[in-house]
Amino acid sequence: MDDQQNKPPTFWQMLHSVLAAAFGVQSGKNRARDFSQGKPSHFIAMGILFTLVFVLLLYALVRVVLHFAGL
Repeated sequence: MDDQQNKPPTFWQMLHSVLAAAFGVQSGKNRARDFSQGKPSHFIAMGILFTLVFVLLLYALVRVVLHFAGL
């Protein structure tokens, strides 16, 4: 059990935490895990990457809508 508690969050756990943060929902258990075992630099990098992908997807969506609207 101690090995599980000392392991850093996996990529998927960090992605889940970043997505939960983007929507403003996060369980207390996951938040505690992130603060006690995660490295801030990993969460910052993943948050920046998520933001970049999100903005690019919104930009592409607007371009598609404008294209079909004839503008």
